Amino acid sequence: METQNPIIQAQELNVDFWVDGQWVMAASGVNFEVRPGQVLAIVGESGSGKSTSAMSLLGLLPVNGRSSGSVKLKGEELIGATKKRLREIRGNDIAVIFQEPMTALNPVYTIGFQIVEALQVHFNTMTKAQAKKRALELLKMVELPDPEKAFNSYPHQLSGGQRQRAMIAQSISCDPMLLIADEPTTALDVTVQAEILELMRNLNQRLQSAIILITHDMGVVAELSDHMIVMKDGVVVETGTTYDTFKNPKHQYTRDLLAAVPHLGKVQVSEPKPRPQGIKPTLILENVNIEYPKRGKVPAFLAVKDASLEIYPGEVLGLVGESGSGKTTIGRAVVGLVPIKSGALEISGMSMVGVSKEDLMAARRNIGIVFQDPGSSLNPRWPIGQSIAEPLLLAGWAQDQRTNRVSELLDLVELPKTYRNRYPHELSGGQRQRVGIARALALSPKLLVADEPTSALDVSVQARVLELLQQIQKEQQFATLFVSHDLAVIDLLSDRIAVMQHGVIVEQGSKEQILRNPQEDYTKKLIAAVPVPDPEVRRAAEKTLD
Repeated sequence: METQNPIIQAQELNVDFWVDGQWVMAASGVNFEVRPGQVLAIVGESGSGKSTSAMSLLGLLPVNGRSSGSVKLKGEELIGATKKRLREIRGNDIAVIFQEPMTALNPVYTIGFQIVEALQVHFNTMTKAQAKKRALELLKMVELPDPEKAFNSYPHQLSGGQRQRAMIAQSISCDPMLLIADEPTTALDVTVQAEILELMRNLNQRLQSAIILITHDMGVVAELSDHMIVMKDGVVVETGTTYDTFKNPKHQYTRDLLAAVPHLGKVQVSEPKPRPQGIKPTLILENVNIEYPKRGKVPAFLAVKDASLEIYPGEVLGLVGESGSGKTTIGRAVVGLVPIKSGALEISGMSMVGVSKEDLMAARRNIGIVFQDPGSSLNPRWPIGQSIAEPLLLAGWAQDQRTNRVSELLDLVELPKTYRNRYPHELSGGQRQRVGIARALALSPKLLVADEPTSALDVSVQARVLELLQQIQKEQQFATLFVSHDLAVIDLLSDRIAVMQHGVIVEQGSKEQILRNPQEDYTKKLIAAVPVPDPEVRRAAEKTLD
């Protein structure tokens, strides 16, 4: 293995962006190589330069970006390569799984059309029928529940996790020799994440392809990678094997990253938070059914069946389940984005069923929502200060009040005030997610619906944001519906947990009961699939398999 020539080799790679009339360094002097069969993880906080460095390998930088140094693919220099040559390499020799599937997939074409198109572009002799057959095989390979339905669906008709799986299917369609996986499991629940990691490991071993894994999830790093480099402020601060780096990190920044990793059991078991006497729930769902209506040939679909739950002031209810289980649908129904077919839904004592537009607008002032995909939830034509201030504007705040509040919110989510004039594409994925959180907190809501609010954040920023949410919640006592596939985060933040499967809440109780003594087989399956942030566990498992 070690004697084989590298598939990709970067030497003194530099990336700069033209911002505000000057070149700003994003990555400097980056060196790495990946050989056949190896998995290299690039880790670091959002904005550290890890995604930028990887995207520069294929010239996938914004128009204001430039790269220098050397990047060689099987000895061929890619820095300075023609656009024609880069197009030939993209998808065929090197494929990318992007961080945000909703913005990477074309919204006006079906999933099947996009996979078939990629196959026919790279395999000129492949017929449309052959390409469709291969596309269905790929969709089945990534465990989409109904490949034929997914093939004919548009991106917006799939859940976040299903879109991510469709993108992975498209990325591996040409069996690339190098796969750049930029947060490949960000939107996936733990069971599908385990399957995708196994899929990537099999592709890696079967084809001796190389993988560059960009992630903030140290559990994924420990499960999949052989080597890792740690980046901070655009510079590599540590490099080595994954095992040695986890067991004996040399740089203080690496030690801080590993210390911030949440994992099941890290939080000490505590008694459930007592509820004050006489306090009514902020949110009540009682026997709620939510149905997506029939559209053309697509039949009506009952996404949520007979769901009941309640959340009290100052309480966090974690809602977990596989992608497509209905947890995001419940969150969207709570804020009035999806109508309920039957049942009762109340927020702060006000029924949300059949309300007028005026009453719905008034109720929404007490609700904040953090969407799963920050890239598609922010207006790309607005600077982030305007996006954060939009709820304040709709609520009638004056200009000077909006300006001051935006500054406060940027401080809360640890973004510089100068960022208020930047556009979403000028921020990293984690920074965009923090903007979404700031916007959700703008009106100091009584109820916060958080749909995967930390999915795009690196572990250290995630820890700070979760601590921030806990602190603000303790001060303001708002209720939180926390939708997540990350059970370690649920363990850290929630008071109670509801588990969903196929639109049904199958188990509900305190987090100690659900995570330490689950009753349902499905809940046990979710917990068993959580990746362990320790490469020694992986080594032991591999020896057992041998």
